[in-house]
Amino acid sequence: MTSSTWADFRAAEPVFAETVHQRFTRYRHHVLATLRKDGSPRVSGLEVDVRFGEMWLGMMANSRKAQDLQRDPRCAVQANPGPDDSMDGGDVRIGGRAVEVTDPEVIGRYAQEVGQPEPFQLFRVELGEVVQTCVEGEELVVRTWRPGGAVRTLRRR
Repeated sequence: MTSSTWADFRAAEPVFAETVHQRFTRYRHHVLATLRKDGSPRVSGLEVDVRFGEMWLGMMANSRKAQDLQRDPRCAVQANPGPDDSMDGGDVRIGGRAVEVTDPEVIGRYAQEVGQPEPFQLFRVELGEVVQTCVEGEELVVRTWRPGGAVRTLRRR
């Protein structure tokens, strides 16, 4: 699977990237899907952050989700749909790989920037697919972006 940074995504598709960014900044907590040791899925809540041209996942040190990502970096991050069932901005998810950051300087810079006390584990997301599903008028609209391509839009009545 080809992957990209958040900066690559924003450069390739600035309007779509802004829509996705707004969905992830609207609420603090989102859902992370990882793979357990036996291959079954695990879903966990977490905070998502976009800065320095990257999408970041920070989590408690040695948490199950961190252990899952260390073993198998494949993941999906689903934006919080919100408490009112409006799904304003649609349903947004990102699939890709979460790469653990172990460089103390990067972790320290990130911690200082966001005001997060250490210790914690930090992962950088390599985007493999970005999807938005929404309703526009009478149509279900699915927008998909993958690295190296343009946004594809599928409309269904």
